[in-house]
Amino acid sequence: MKKVRAIVSICMVTLFVVYRLFISQDASDHRYKRGDPVPLYANKVGPFHNPSESYRYYDLPFCIPDKVKLEEKKETLGEVLNGDRLVSGPYALDFLVEKDLEILCRKKLTMEEVAQFRRAVDKDYYFEMYYDELPIWGLIGRVENREETDDPKDYKYFLYKHIHFDILYNKDRVIEITSRTDPHSVLDLTEDKELDAEFTYTAKWKQTDILFENRMDKFSQTFLPHHLEIHWFSIINSCVIVLLLTGFLATILMRVLKNDFIKYAHDEEAVNDHEETGWKYIHGDVFRFPKHKSLFAAALGCGTQLFTLTVFVFLLALVGVFYPYNRGALFTALLVIYALTSGVAGYTATSFYCQLEGTNWVRNLVLTGSLFCGPLALMFCFLNSVAVSYSSTAALPFGTIMVIVLMWTFMTSPLLVLGGIAGKNSRTGFQAPCRTTKYPREIPLLAWYRGTVPQMAMAGFLPFSAIYIELYYIFQSVWGQKIYTIYSILIIVFILLLIVTAFITVALTYFQLAAEDHKWWWRSFICGGSTSIFIYSYCLYYYYTRSDMSGFMQISFFFGYMACICYGFFLMLGTVGFRSSMLFVRHIYRSIKCE
Repeated sequence: MKKVRAIVSICMVTLFVVYRLFISQDASDHRYKRGDPVPLYANKVGPFHNPSESYRYYDLPFCIPDKVKLEEKKETLGEVLNGDRLVSGPYALDFLVEKDLEILCRKKLTMEEVAQFRRAVDKDYYFEMYYDELPIWGLIGRVENREETDDPKDYKYFLYKHIHFDILYNKDRVIEITSRTDPHSVLDLTEDKELDAEFTYTAKWKQTDILFENRMDKFSQTFLPHHLEIHWFSIINSCVIVLLLTGFLATILMRVLKNDFIKYAHDEEAVNDHEETGWKYIHGDVFRFPKHKSLFAAALGCGTQLFTLTVFVFLLALVGVFYPYNRGALFTALLVIYALTSGVAGYTATSFYCQLEGTNWVRNLVLTGSLFCGPLALMFCFLNSVAVSYSSTAALPFGTIMVIVLMWTFMTSPLLVLGGIAGKNSRTGFQAPCRTTKYPREIPLLAWYRGTVPQMAMAGFLPFSAIYIELYYIFQSVWGQKIYTIYSILIIVFILLLIVTAFITVALTYFQLAAEDHKWWWRSFICGGSTSIFIYSYCLYYYYTRSDMSGFMQISFFFGYMACICYGFFLMLGTVGFRSSMLFVRHIYRSIKCE
């Protein structure tokens, strides 16, 4: 009971700290009077189809008005991780002050600057700004090919010179801002020559009845009705799979187990121990500890921590923390919650390792702390080096890296050690319903389809089929310019994923034991996590058929970080698969008498 209270207390403290952290970030409730300056920040530019490849706004040779003093906005940790680098914007959009045709600046573009703009237009560069914390998006130019040929000489490149802002307000607050470019006010960049450019803008204000508290609702309604139908079709499809699978397993397993129990009860009365077959025959080996038990316990610890992390993130999503354009909120949540839940990994891994009669619990704790963080850190170092070589805002500054290192040193590591000490002192032995024999039985020769790889394929396909429709929308949000806001559907899909993973792993574990193969510990973990292999295979499909991403940097970020995400799913779902199988195996062997 004390452990349960301690866990609940830790959960409540974690939620409170993270929630207050995000509430303190929401400082956009500004009120203005006529003529007051409204903060406008230019954020970044980059190829529209390469979301990871972003650059500072003024990396392109945009003109800077003389009256604008460039000041960088102080950013949160999550904003820096998100690649945001906000700096004073070039436009003066004072509250309720309309601009009919304001000249931003006049500039003579050199041949190098023309070539730089032309390359940007060719890659469909977009710009992103924030006006009173409201996002502004737009393309910087367009490409025309009136001859409709593939000859590069027939392409013409145009840079937009004029932008129009429509701003809605309610009393003394800004409610909405949209921008549009003038297709007739363009600068021809096709030829390599110096150009004289004059950039202009206009601004119109209009009153609205939309409340300030609801001004972000339009970004939450990004899915069209037919898209919502597809989402619900995905849910129904997943529910059907779950019902069919659970019904099939319940029917088959209950009948088979009932027959097994009757048979074994009869065998006990006849005292024909030599005639035992099936899963009872290996009762003396089924609870034999697995090989590499330190690695196994560390994997369970990391998987439990990632599962806890996922639950906390979903809880924050339900209370509305991740509202659209709450910049960097998700990254901050992932980083802080992972650090605060490291004690869960330490406690789970060390306590289970001690149950397996392990002696070097310190080494096990070090392995737990590096099993997931190690590959993630190596991948981050590589990808950050790539981003630095591209001079991209995706490259983290040295100060941010030091903050993360300090968090890991003074928060993650101490909590991991405290959790490990608590797990070591729990001193709970492994509760096995059957006594383990001194020498293991020989496993009979099995059919090819009972091997590890075929079992992984079967175990991973069904859970993947329950989530693959929703994966497309998640990928569009993470690796595209869409906004994902239907967290309730995502939570339902996640619950269905856990149910299918648990049931299919239990079924495969039973068939493995029925074939007198007692090495089920690692098999159940690997089969449970095999869905991650299908998810990573979907990455290949999505990249080549559903996206227009290109370039070494984008490819590196996409496949590199997806490898880390899928590895995390492998640990988490593997933990779910093993825990489910352990409950099942304990139950069936507790139901029979074993000598």
